This record gives sequence, C-alpha cells and structure tokens, in this order.
Amino acid sequence: MTHKAGFVNIIGNPNVGKSTLMNALVGEKLSIITSKAQTTRHRILGIVNDDDYQIIFSDTPGIIKPAYELQESMMDFVKTAFDDADVLIYMVEVGETALKNEAFFNKIINSKIPVILLLNKIDKSTPEEVESKINYWREKVPNSFVYVISALEKFNVEAVFYKIIELLPDSPPFYPKDQLTDKPERFFVNETIREKILQHYKKEIPYSVEVETESFVEEDGIIKIRSVIMVERDSQKGIIIGHKGSAIKRVGTDARKDLQHFFDKKVYLDLYVKVNKDWRSSDRQLKRFGYKE
Repeated sequence: MTHKAGFVNIIGNPNVGKSTLMNALVGEKLSIITSKAQTTRHRILGIVNDDDYQIIFSDTPGIIKPAYELQESMMDFVKTAFDDADVLIYMVEVGETALKNEAFFNKIINSKIPVILLLNKIDKSTPEEVESKINYWREKVPNSFVYVISALEKFNVEAVFYKIIELLPDSPPFYPKDQLTDKPERFFVNETIREKILQHYKKEIPYSVEVETESFVEEDGIIKIRSVIMVERDSQKGIIIGHKGSAIKRVGTDARKDLQHFFDKKVYLDLYVKVNKDWRSSDRQLKRFGYKE
C-alpha cells in the first residue's frame, strides 16, 4: 500500500473560521479562536497521522492590507503557505465576495495545485442564499472543489477530510508519526494567554500585546510557568493589570484552566506585565518573537 503525505494550507479573509476548521480537522485545539479579527498571527502546523497518510494542516493569519510591520510579517506567513502547499483550502463565509488582497486571489484561481473552496457558516444562511453562493464561487474559482460546511458545528468537515486524503500526493511522512505540531510548548502557553486577552479586553489593547514565556519547568504532577505580557505603552500596562490586579488575575485563571486541559497536568501560572515600546514596528523585536527570520 502506498503512503500519502502533504501540506494542506488554509487561507482566507480574517474571521471566516480558519482556526475553528484547523482544530476540527486536527482534533486538538492548536489555534486560538475568538470573535475578533486577526486572532492568528503565526503560521501554525497541525499534523494528523494514520498508517497510510500524514496530513500537515497549516493555519494562517487572515488576509489583510498591512498597516504596520507586524502585519507585514503576518502576510509573509500567508505567502509561504502558497509556496509549499500540496492542497490549498480557500475558506469564505456566506456574506463575502472576494479576498481582501487581489494578488492572493489571482494566485488561487491560477493555482496548479488542487484548491478546495469551503463556504463556511452556512448555519447562518437560508438554503436559497447558500445555493446562490455555491454557484457564485464555482464561477469565480472554477478550478476548485466547492463544499458547504459549518466548522463550528463540524458539519460536512468529515467529507472535506476524505477529499483531502484523495488529493494528497504519494509521499513518505515529513514528520515523526507521533508529532502533533511544529510549535514548542511555550508557544501554546503564549497563545493561550493571548487568547484570554483578546476575549477580555477591547479596542487596541489585544493588538498591542505580545506574550513571552520566560520559564517552563515541568515537575512531578505540575508545570510551573512564568510568562510576561508585553504592551506598547504605560497606560496599556495599567489596563491589563486592572484595579488591584483584578483584570490580570482573570486572564491568569482562565489561561491556567485551558493549559491544564491542554497539558493534562496541574499548572501554576505566574503573569507579569512589561512595557516594550513600539514592538510591533521593530525589526529586532519581531525577530525575537518569531515573526521574522
């Protein structure tokens, strides 16, 4: 029996459900999910293994027109998703009509690799709307296999999964068969904390934040973690901490619960806040946080 393996890269506008789909396909929560746009900043791999296949799923930041250095780096991750894809998943939701970047859209419709177009969030539409949109996207992206799904409800996700296996090239595995992702443990600590900040704070605060885990010590029955929440201005530091530390305590409590579930172990989480002025526009800082090489 032949073995199949390949990279299946998910792209689309912000907030269309890419991370929800990735987690549903992988069966683990690897990508953070919130209702806010631009939640995903990195390219995150999730690896699914079976005896005769290995699928490397890749979640990418939502496609935008960059306004500052961090967003430029986020779009670089999207560009690399075109370079190594064996199957490209282009995800849209019912109300949209095009990608926010025309160059990326042209890459999709001229792609020589298989394209699966997923029309997501159909549970929020009428059957007539869905039928109309299926016809629209088949015309717009004629080289694609079109599926309607609800990533949140996992509707039709299994059918997409089997189509992916069908489209994969014959290849030996790229990663060890017991590997789930390409990211280290500290990355998921940082992302979990950042998810809680996105959920609990408004306006510019979540987008001005980066998280760095300074210490990750695994002992018998417990993991001791020390992480720093970095903001761009002193005023943001006060907002993150909150009155008598109430806001940061809430973030820490929620993050610790998720991390205990993720690592299946008791977690002690120590959070601090530091000002790292204009880190989103600094090449040196963006390299430090893994956004640039």
